[in-house]
Amino acid sequence: MAVVVAGMAFASAMQVQSLRAGPVWELASTEAAVKVRLTIDSDPAVRSSLGKRRPPYVVVRATIEEVTGRGQTTRVRTPVLVIGSAQWKEVRFGQHLEAGGRLGPAESGSDVAAMLSARSAPKVLDQPSWWLRAAERVRHGLRQAVAGQPEAVRGLVPALVMGDESGLPAELAEDFKITGLTHLSAVSGTNLTLLLAFVLPLARLLGIRARGLNVVGLAMVVVFVVLARPQPSVLRAAVMGLVALAAMTANGGRRRAVRTLSVAVLALLLLDTSLARSAGFALSVLATAGIVLLGPGWREALARWMPVRLAEAIACPLAAQIACTPVVAWLSGQVSLVAVAANLLAGPAVGPATIIGFGTAGIALLSADLARLAGWVAGWPARWIIVVAQQGADLPGAASAWPATVIGVGVLTLLCLALIIGLHRILAKPIAMVLAVVLVAVVVLRPVGSLTWPPKDWLLVACDVGQGDGLVLRVGAGSAVVVDTGPDPTAMDHCLRELQITHVPVLVFTHFHADHVGGLAGVLHGRTVGEIEVTPYYSPPAEYRRVVELASLHRIPLRTVAFHERRSVGPVTWTTVWPARVPALPQSGRSSATPTDEGSPENNASIAMMVEVSGLRLFLTGDLEPESQRAVLATGVDLRADVLKVPHHGSAQQDPTFIQSTGAKLALISAGLDNDYGHPAPRTLDLLTHTGMTIARTDTQGSLAVLTNNQDLALTTHRRR
Repeated sequence: MAVVVAGMAFASAMQVQSLRAGPVWELASTEAAVKVRLTIDSDPAVRSSLGKRRPPYVVVRATIEEVTGRGQTTRVRTPVLVIGSAQWKEVRFGQHLEAGGRLGPAESGSDVAAMLSARSAPKVLDQPSWWLRAAERVRHGLRQAVAGQPEAVRGLVPALVMGDESGLPAELAEDFKITGLTHLSAVSGTNLTLLLAFVLPLARLLGIRARGLNVVGLAMVVVFVVLARPQPSVLRAAVMGLVALAAMTANGGRRRAVRTLSVAVLALLLLDTSLARSAGFALSVLATAGIVLLGPGWREALARWMPVRLAEAIACPLAAQIACTPVVAWLSGQVSLVAVAANLLAGPAVGPATIIGFGTAGIALLSADLARLAGWVAGWPARWIIVVAQQGADLPGAASAWPATVIGVGVLTLLCLALIIGLHRILAKPIAMVLAVVLVAVVVLRPVGSLTWPPKDWLLVACDVGQGDGLVLRVGAGSAVVVDTGPDPTAMDHCLRELQITHVPVLVFTHFHADHVGGLAGVLHGRTVGEIEVTPYYSPPAEYRRVVELASLHRIPLRTVAFHERRSVGPVTWTTVWPARVPALPQSGRSSATPTDEGSPENNASIAMMVEVSGLRLFLTGDLEPESQRAVLATGVDLRADVLKVPHHGSAQQDPTFIQSTGAKLALISAGLDNDYGHPAPRTLDLLTHTGMTIARTDTQGSLAVLTNNQDLALTTHRRR
C-alpha cells in the first residue's frame, strides 16, 4: 500500500510539474496575449452566455505545440482549454490550427495548464489524420441514416453506438438523468461491453478460438475507441468495459475481475492523477465494481426462485445503481427511485439498438439507402428506451430531492452500505422481494409527502398554479399573506381552499406580469382581502388597470411598497429589499417591449422580500434577473436565508453570486409542467445543486409546503388531482 501511495504521489507531482513546465503556465499567470499552434483534442461544444446580447461561445480542448508570447517562440506540448468565438464550432478533432488569443490561469486542480480566450477565427493548417477522417465519415453516415427518424430517435441512436450526444434533445437527456439511464447515452463501458458480447460469440460460431478471440476483441476495442474519439473518457470507458466483460465471461471471473479492476484503476490514476477528481471516472469505477462484487451474489439469491437470465437482468443494474447512488446524488441533488426498474425495462432494447446501430454505421460506407433501412430498424428498440425514460420520469415520485452536501451524501452512503449488507436476504425470499417492490411502487406513484394535506403547522406554501408564482404565508388559522396569484384564478382559489384560507390581510404583487397577477379573482372568491401591496413600476398597463379595477370593485386599498420598509402581520414579518430604484415608464403608456441587457424592466422591478417566520428566513425574489440581482447585492443587505424562492421560475438568467450569497438550504421553483420557456433551466438546476441546495419544483412535485420538524427545515409536497 505504501508503494502505491508513494507511486501516486510521485505521479501527481510529475503531472503538476509537466503542466507548469514551459512558458504557457507563466504566460497564463500574467494573462499575456499570444499566438499559438495547436492540435484539437475534442469535439467543440457550444455554450450559451448569460447576457442576452452576448453571442454563444465554443469550448474545446487542445494541445499547444508552439507558443509565441513576449517576443519569444517556444515549442511545447501543453494541454489547454480554448474558449472561442462561434467560428470555432467548425473545428474538427485532430486538426492543427493557428490562432491568437489571451492566456489565463486554469482552475486549481485542473488537468489543463491554462485557458485560451480566442475571439477571432482560427487558421486551419492541415486536416485530421486519415483514420480520424474515416471515423468522422462513419459517424456522419450513422447520423444521416437516422436523419428521417423523430428527433429523440435520431439523437439517441448515435449516442448509444458511439457516445455522440450532439443531437440528443435536452428534454430526453433530463429524462435519462431522472430515470438513471444517463450511462446509455454517454461514452461508457456499457457500449463496448455490448459490442464485445455480440462479436465474440459470433466469432466462436465462425470457428475462431483462443488467441484469435483475443485478436478479434482487441480489434473491436480499437475500432470503438477510434469511432468514439480517442479521448481520456473513451479510453477509461474501454478499460471499464473490458473489466466488466471479464467478470461476465471468464472462468473464475469474479476474482479475476476484482484484480483486473484494481490494477486498471491504479494504472489509470498513475497515468492521470486528475482522475481522482473526475465524477465520470468515479461513476464508471463504481458501476463496474458493483457489477463485479455485488452482481454475482445477488444473481444467485434471485436465481433461487426465478430464471437465471431474469435474475442477472435484475441484479446487474441494481448493483450498479446502488453503487453509484451517492455520487449521482452529489452531482444532481436527486435520488432516483425508478432507476432499477427503468434499467430493467430498457435493458432488453439496449443491445439490439446498439448492435444494429453499429452495423448501420458500417453499412453507411457502402450504401446510403441500405443504411437508412438499417437505421429505421435500429430506431425501434431506441423508441422503447425513449418511452421508458419519458414515462418513468413523469411518475410523481420518480426522483426525490437529496441534499448535495458532504453530510447529505455521507448519510446516503451509509444507507447504501446498510442496504448492500442486508439486500441479499431480501432478494432470496420471494415474499420479502414482493413487499419491497410494492413499497417502492407506493413511494413512486404516491410520494409520502402527498398523504396528508395541508401538513400541520405549515409556514409557506408555493401553490401549484402552473407557469407562474402563487405563494402563501400562514398568519394563523384561516389567515395568510399571499404573494402573487399565478395566471389562473381557478388554480389559485383551489390552493387557498385546500389550505382553508378565508382571510388575506395583505396581498403582495411583486410585478404586473399576467403569470403573477392573473389569478387575483381566485383570491377574491369568497375571501376578504385587507389591502394589496404593489411594485412602483405600473407595467404592463393593461394588467395594472385590471388589478386596479378589481381592487376598486371590492373596495380594497392599493399601496406602493417603499425600499427597506419593514412590515408585520401576526407572526409574519418581512422587509422589502428591492426595488430601490424603478425605471421610467414608457411615454406611450404601453408596456415596454424592449428588455434591458438582462431582462425586462417589469422583472427587474419585482418586489423582493426577506420574510421571517418561526425562526426561518424566507427570501422571495419575484422575477428578478441578473441586472437587479447584482443591484440588490450592491445595497449590502443581508441575503442569508433558509429558503430561496428561485427568481423567474428558475430561468437561465441568474447571477451565481446572488444565488450563492443566500446560503439557502432549500430552493423553491414555481414553474408549469412542460412550459414553453424551458423553466427551470438545466444550468440553474446545476448552480443550485452545486451550491448545496435541495431543489423542490411545482412542475414535477406539485404544491410545496415549508414547515419545521423538531426545529429542522422540512418539506411536504402535494400534487393536484
